[in-house]
Amino acid sequence: MEQSGSGSFIDWDYAVRIGTRIVGEGPEVTAAEASAAVEELRAGANRATGLVRDFTGLDAPAGTAPILVVDRASWVRANADSFATALGPVIGSVMGDRSPGLIGRTIGSRVTGAEVGLLLGFMGSRVLGQFDPFHDPHGRLLLVAPNVVHVEQELGADPTDFRLWVCLHEETHRVQFTAVPWMREHLMSMVATIAATMKSDDGALDEGVKKVASALREGSGSGSLVEMVSSPEQRALIDQVTGMMSLLEGHADVVMDGVGPEVIPSVAAIRRKFTERRKGVGPLDRILRRLLGLDAKMAQYRDGANFVRAVIADVGMDGFNAVWAQAENLPSKAEILEPELWVKRIHG
Repeated sequence: MEQSGSGSFIDWDYAVRIGTRIVGEGPEVTAAEASAAVEELRAGANRATGLVRDFTGLDAPAGTAPILVVDRASWVRANADSFATALGPVIGSVMGDRSPGLIGRTIGSRVTGAEVGLLLGFMGSRVLGQFDPFHDPHGRLLLVAPNVVHVEQELGADPTDFRLWVCLHEETHRVQFTAVPWMREHLMSMVATIAATMKSDDGALDEGVKKVASALREGSGSGSLVEMVSSPEQRALIDQVTGMMSLLEGHADVVMDGVGPEVIPSVAAIRRKFTERRKGVGPLDRILRRLLGLDAKMAQYRDGANFVRAVIADVGMDGFNAVWAQAENLPSKAEILEPELWVKRIHG
């Protein structure tokens, strides 16, 4: 695996081994059932491209970011690669000029690799699909077939309907990044800006780790891991990322709900059951969701969708699509919560 600038700090190969061991293989299905799920997801993603284009007006060039239907272990490996790319500049800033000895590098990278592996293992059993913007040259869409099958079984959903519903959401993300080519570079520049604020002698990271450990011991969580380990300056930058991600997630939810009734007969029942599932299933799951920022992720879906619907109701789809014209048109976190502020700033 390509180690990038973070290789001496995180043993990515070890992270992958831990993650794939934890994540498991998913539900038991026959070879024929597995093959059918893969083919239906691939066909659903391809079908969703035109549906997303017709609903949103966004036209993604053909032959850009590929669509991959993967198993859990492949998702873990793909995200370890993406993490290595995204975290390289961040870790470089945190480490600064420090150069631990061979033993320190070996033990330290193995420990952090195990921590990343645990995270990947936890997430890899839950993620249905994901657009990976860090994969060169234009990103890639990953659909995790075992997880889609697991959730459709858990919800008692019609498999064909549920698979297309998932594809609508995830294909919207692929279209967002490929039809709006500056989006990928903008996200990467924000990650680099956050990295530039991190100092190797900053004690915030150590203090944040103590807060995380305390939250796990006490069975609580007053904020996400990102909030715990970041400074006020970094949180201001993270708020910019939050505004962007809320837009992207909310937009995808609006698309899947807008297109769904026309092509997915059971969409109303799927949405109702899936929204309930997003709340988490047990105390440990809820704690981990909060620490990992997944509670905030759920708020991004809700707040972002409210923003998109409010703007479209006010200025129409063409007026909303001004959001994709340039980075300066992206909504702030405050504008996500008060869409009229964005409409006034952009449309006067």
